[in-house]
Amino acid sequence: MAKSLPTEQLIILHNKMSMYAARDPKRKQLVCDFANSFGVSESTVRRQLREHIHFSKVSRLDKNTPRVISKSDMLLYCRVIAALKLRTSNKKNKHLSTQQCIKILENYGVETAEGFVISSKGLLKKTTINRYLKNWGYDPTSMKVEPAVVRFEAENSNDCWQFDFTPSDLKKISANSSKKLFIANVTDDKSGMLYYEYVESDGEDVLTALKFLFNAMSAKKIEGMPFQGIPKMIYTDNGAFAKSALFKRVLDALGIQLKKHLPKNKDGRRTTARAKGKVERTNRTIKESFEPLFHLHQPESLEQANLWATNYLRQYNQSSHRSEDCSRIKAWSKFLPAEGYREMCSWEKFCQIVRDPELRRVASDGCVSVNGVKYQLSTEMAGLEVTLLHGMFDNELHVEFNSETHGPFYPFSGPIPLHTYRSPPKSKREKTADEIASLAETLSVPISVMSNSKDDSILKSLEASHVTDCQITSIPFREDKKTTFQNRLEAKKAIAKYLNRPLAELRDEQLDHINMLVQESLNKEFLLSKVKQYFSLSIAQLE
Repeated sequence: MAKSLPTEQLIILHNKMSMYAARDPKRKQLVCDFANSFGVSESTVRRQLREHIHFSKVSRLDKNTPRVISKSDMLLYCRVIAALKLRTSNKKNKHLSTQQCIKILENYGVETAEGFVISSKGLLKKTTINRYLKNWGYDPTSMKVEPAVVRFEAENSNDCWQFDFTPSDLKKISANSSKKLFIANVTDDKSGMLYYEYVESDGEDVLTALKFLFNAMSAKKIEGMPFQGIPKMIYTDNGAFAKSALFKRVLDALGIQLKKHLPKNKDGRRTTARAKGKVERTNRTIKESFEPLFHLHQPESLEQANLWATNYLRQYNQSSHRSEDCSRIKAWSKFLPAEGYREMCSWEKFCQIVRDPELRRVASDGCVSVNGVKYQLSTEMAGLEVTLLHGMFDNELHVEFNSETHGPFYPFSGPIPLHTYRSPPKSKREKTADEIASLAETLSVPISVMSNSKDDSILKSLEASHVTDCQITSIPFREDKKTTFQNRLEAKKAIAKYLNRPLAELRDEQLDHINMLVQESLNKEFLLSKVKQYFSLSIAQLE
């Protein structure tokens, strides 16, 4: 350990040295004599001088100023090199080295918006460029600094739910299970109230997401768990379920606004996924506070895992709110809107909402195939177009026919045995057709319908007395351009505006029907009436 020198002696030495200039050799002689008197080295004396006495920093007047080239040129070269590093960066933050950027500038040059930039060989040095990149804030570290985070919070409970799927650390309930174990989680943005379930799925599919959201919005059978109601907005990531048209349609039917954070690298240097940090934080809490217990006791079934999760939910929601002086449960009740929460519908009504309409033509035997399953419909629908209402949660099929909903219909049981055929009872449509056919065979009309008179002599006298001397004025026909479209493109734009959706989103058979109508006529009244008649079911659904 180095010898400690008396502080008062160091101060006396400093006072003596301050009498001479900074580079005067007598200063060095004073340090040498002082070191010899105490039997220490000169470096020890200088080090302890720095520890006890704060010397003023002495630097060149042109410090941090380029001396070989002008500051403006050095600034230009540094900006170009920083841009090259940024342009060549990959996801692992690997990019061109400074030396390689200098070689490109010297041998090839770089074309920029300000002009062509090229450097003389040997002018730029790697150490010099790296120093100025750091001093001027052009180094990769400075370039990757993200904008400041802006925190947000909902005004009331159930204004915003943050929704997310995350894989469970348990992976699977049993080794024989073919599906993975996920944590489906919603967190109320205002109160921090948490509700989550364990679900088995192959991924973030729509069916699993809708089932979980129904359970989250419905009244719970859990004691001390008042969390329920339809939120105004659901904020989630860009998972597969969030891109589904069916998921969006169900949320629209419930009056829920769907908000997704921006995809990665869509907002400059900002990490877009961090916007839903509240639900990510609850996922982390579950995996740190609850799931480690699975190493001691692993659930035998999905029901048991959710039962244990219920007990943890009670403890978590009874804990303190992040800013209010109350628990999360009390904060949720406290900040509910004055009119209260919106109650969730029944499971039967929810299944009706989830049903996805599809226009199909029924086969001649009155059957229709859905997802490889053949359903037997009513015989009166054979050969006609119907709208299938097949829900994701239904085991049966409902059909909309003649503006009425029919069903449920069940899978086709197969052909009947030979020699057991029985004619099906005639439908109302068939009976009506038979009555009209019978009437057509028996009716007759008088011959006078051809001459528009009961007596042919009267008709001949009328022809003889017919005069054409009187002059009748007339107005020549002029086509009213307001009643017709100018061209087919204008007609298709009007149809798209009427349907309130781009024509590219329609099915092929619907688009073919529109093309046929546009080729047939450009009359506005005729064309829009035909479109309204054809898309009556779709328009009713959109409304």
